[in-house]
Amino acid sequence: MDQKFPHRTRALWLAPPLTAIALAGCGGGDGEPPLPQLSAAQAAVLAGTCEALATKLGSLADTTITATTSVAAGLIGTVATPDHCLVKGEMLRRTSTVDGKSYAIGFEMRLPKNWNGRYYYQANGGIDGSVVPATGALGGGPLTGALTQGFAVMSSDAGHSNAAVGGPAFGIDPQARLDYGYQADAKLLPTAKEVIRQAYGKVPDRSYYGGCSNGGRHTLVAAARYGDQYDGYLAGAPGYNLPKAAVANIAGAQLFRTISNDPTSNSGANLATAWTAAERALLSSRVAAKCDALDGAVDGLVQDTTACQSAFNLQTDVPTCTGARDGTCLTAAQKAAVAGIFGGLKTSAGALVYSSFPFDTGHGTPGVANWKFNSPVQLDSGAVGLIFKVPPLAGTSTADQLATWALTTSIDSMVAEINATNATYTESAMSFMTPPNPTNLATVKNRGAKMLVYHGVSDPIFSVNDTQAWYDGLRSANGGDASNFARFFRVPGMNHCSGGPAADQFDMLSKLVTWVEQGQAPESITATVRGAGNAGGANADLPSGWSPSRSRPLCPYPKVAKYIGSGDIESADNFRCE
Repeated sequence: MDQKFPHRTRALWLAPPLTAIALAGCGGGDGEPPLPQLSAAQAAVLAGTCEALATKLGSLADTTITATTSVAAGLIGTVATPDHCLVKGEMLRRTSTVDGKSYAIGFEMRLPKNWNGRYYYQANGGIDGSVVPATGALGGGPLTGALTQGFAVMSSDAGHSNAAVGGPAFGIDPQARLDYGYQADAKLLPTAKEVIRQAYGKVPDRSYYGGCSNGGRHTLVAAARYGDQYDGYLAGAPGYNLPKAAVANIAGAQLFRTISNDPTSNSGANLATAWTAAERALLSSRVAAKCDALDGAVDGLVQDTTACQSAFNLQTDVPTCTGARDGTCLTAAQKAAVAGIFGGLKTSAGALVYSSFPFDTGHGTPGVANWKFNSPVQLDSGAVGLIFKVPPLAGTSTADQLATWALTTSIDSMVAEINATNATYTESAMSFMTPPNPTNLATVKNRGAKMLVYHGVSDPIFSVNDTQAWYDGLRSANGGDASNFARFFRVPGMNHCSGGPAADQFDMLSKLVTWVEQGQAPESITATVRGAGNAGGANADLPSGWSPSRSRPLCPYPKVAKYIGSGDIESADNFRCE
C-alpha cells in the first residue's frame, strides 16, 4: 500500500512513458542541464452517454457517485461552457470520534464531450466547505476557464460541508483540519483520474492545479507535497502563510479598534471609523502623486512597486491633521496604526506576525474595507479560533463570542497556538496549512513541470510582499534564478484576486499550458480592465477617466512595465517589461 496516497491503485499512477518526455527542453541557468520538455496532451471524445457513466463508476473504492447529468452548452455564471457531463459524488464518509459529526469529501467533475486531454483541479477559496461549480474559474476576472478550454475539471469541499458542520466548527475534528490543509488532494486525485479513464478511455496526458486566495495556498502546498503528480501549477494571491495572515489581520483590527469611534464595539462598521473611505482614498492618491510617474506614464497605476516603497513616505507625504478629521489628512494616531500594519505587525517581543504590505493605489476600495474591518470579526475569528489554534475554542461559540475573543485576546497567544500541537491535534496549523519546504520545488522543476504565480499589489489580506519573499527564496534556492520553471507576476492596483483600480482580466492558464507543453515561457502576459460593457461584469473600482478597454503587460518579477515614451497610454503595446 502506498503510504503517501493510501487510497490509490497502482495501475492508475503509472508515470507517462519516457517517450512522452523530450530531454531537450528548456535550458536552465549557467552550467545547469536543460530541463525535460513535456509533450503536448492529445484530445479525445467522451465515450458513450453521460448517464451510462454512472454504471462504469459504480466500483470506485470508498466513493459514492450521486449523480451524472448531461449539461448543454451555455453560461455558468459569466463563463460560456461547452457541452459536458457533470459527475457528483463523495468519498470516505465517516463519523468523527471527536465531535460526533459526519464528514465526507464532496466533489464534482465536469467532463467536456470534446476533451483536450488535460485535467485541472480547481482549488477553492476561503475555508472551502462547499462544492462550487467545477468550471476551472481563474483568478483575475477572465472570461474563460479550464472547462471552456476543454479541460476535465474537478472541484471539492476539501473534506467538510460548512452547512452540515457549522462553518469553521469543522476545525474541532482533527482529520477535517488535515483534509482541508492538504490531505483531501491526495485522496481525490486517484478518483479523478479513474473517472476520466472511464469517460474517455485513458487517463489525462497532462494534469494542472490552480486557484486563488486559499486556492493559491492549496496550489503551493500541492507543488511542495505532490510535485510528481501535476505538470502545471497556477497560483493566485497564494496565502501560503494563511494562519499567520489571519492572526495579523486580527492584530490590525485590535489596533484599529483603539482609534475607532467605540473602542468596545465588535462591529466591522465601527472598526471602519478608524480609517474611513475618504482617508484610505487620500493615502492612495498620495502614493500615486509620488510614484505614478516612476514608470514613465502618469496613468493611475504604479508599475514600479519596489521603487515606490523607497519614494513614498507616509509621515511626510500625507498631511497630518491639526484640527478635525475631514478626509484631507490623517491624525498622528492613524498614521501610527497605518504604519504598523503596512510595516508588518509584531508580537510583544518584536517578532513579525506575518508580513509587511506595500503602499499602492488601491487602498480606497470597498473590497479593502471588507477585508480590513469585517473579515477580522466575521471570518478570521472563526478560522483562528476553531481551525488553526490548538486547542480550539468550543465549537458552540457564537459569532459574537468569536469576535469578542478575537478583539480581546493576546496576539502573542494566538501566534503560539497556531504553532502548537497536543495529543489530539498532532499537526499545528503552520504544519498542515503550509508547504513543508516552500522553496524546495526540485521535484516540480526536474520533471519539467512549470508554475505561474500572480498577486495583486493592493491585496489587503495576503501580502504581495510575502509572495515576493517566497519567490526570492525560490530564486536563491536555484542559483539566483528560478525563471526556467517558475515565474511571478505582480498586478499593480489589484485587490484580492480581482478588483481595485487595475487591469485585472487575464488568462494565465493558456500561457501555462504553452510553457508546459511547448516550452514557450511567458515574457509578459496582457491584462485588460473590466470597463463598461465587459461580458464578465464591469469593475466598479475603475477610475472614470480610464479607457474601458485599457490594457497593460504583466511582467515577470523583478521586471516592471515601462512606458516606451510615445503612443496611446491605454494600450499594452506601448509598454515593455524592463
